Amino acid sequence: VQLQASGGGLVQAGGSLRLSCVASGVGFSPYQMGWYRQAPGKQRELVATIHGGRSNYADSVKGRFTISRDNVKNTVYLQMDSPKPEDTAIYYCNVKYGPGDYWGQGTLVTVSS
Repeated sequence: VQLQASGGGLVQAGGSLRLSCVASGVGFSPYQMGWYRQAPGKQRELVATIHGGRSNYADSVKGRFTISRDNVKNTVYLQMDSPKPEDTAIYYCNVKYGPGDYWGQGTLVTVSS
């Protein structure tokens, strides 16, 4: 399984940005997709996950970020609306497929005030 994330960059606080992550090497079995992030000097943390039509969000992003997926394209998205400077981090996509736990290379999101 390989994951390719894209869409990071510089965004102003209050703006919007959409991250994408394409998974290759996955079959048709249901599997969880998600986004995590790691800010400088901090541990990696959950942002959002989606599985079986149900999504889960960190409290810090609820109401501002939306996770979605396209099962035909094996792609997961993270729509970031009204980002804040504290959302600045490297964002990693994640897939839990079978017994494996797979990570993308990370994409940097910088939110300016």
